[in-house]
Amino acid sequence: MAKLKLGTIEDDKRVKLTVELPAQVHRDLVAYAEVLARETGSQAPPDPARLVAPMLARFMATDRGFAKARREQA
Repeated sequence: MAKLKLGTIEDDKRVKLTVELPAQVHRDLVAYAEVLARETGSQAPPDPARLVAPMLARFMATDRGFAKARREQA
């Protein structure tokens, strides 16, 4: 079984953001949601749109250059 970087999707207050994604990115999000559902034992995969925020948060949290720039800005 794959070790995904995302775990259970938190239910949090949302902010509406509209973005356009390439079709391939959307297909990959759908596939990721399916794998995530299998790994977490969920009955149904989450809506692929719900993956975007945790993926972005994880990316920014592990981006050393971004962390350094934020520290220097403060």
